[in-house]
Amino acid sequence: MENKEKQTGRKRGHHLRVPVFPEEKTEIERQAQQAGMSVARFLREVGQGYQIRGIVDYEQVRELARINGDLGRLGGLLKLWLTNDRRTVQFGEATIRALLSRIESTQDEMGQVMKSVVRPRAES
Repeated sequence: MENKEKQTGRKRGHHLRVPVFPEEKTEIERQAQQAGMSVARFLREVGQGYQIRGIVDYEQVRELARINGDLGRLGGLLKLWLTNDRRTVQFGEATIRALLSRIESTQDEMGQVMKSVVRPRAES
């Protein structure tokens, strides 16, 4: 939408004045920030019936990628042990149980990060 304005060189010349309570203003600003938009663009798009999609926190996406890598490495170790690979001869049952516990805790960690992506920080 804003690209269209820039491409045609047109400027919006009409303004709407909408009185709001302080808490409404705060909530509108929070939602606009969550969507990665200016308040004006957010209100313009909501007012025209567009569905607003929030931006994803890239820090949390990187954290999910890190956790996913940990799970892959842990799964690889487990696979080696299950196939009786000679490199895992020194691993006993206690080591494997610890590995399975680590996989479970890593899955829990991933679930927490996923919840924070779905439910942004402001609502947490």
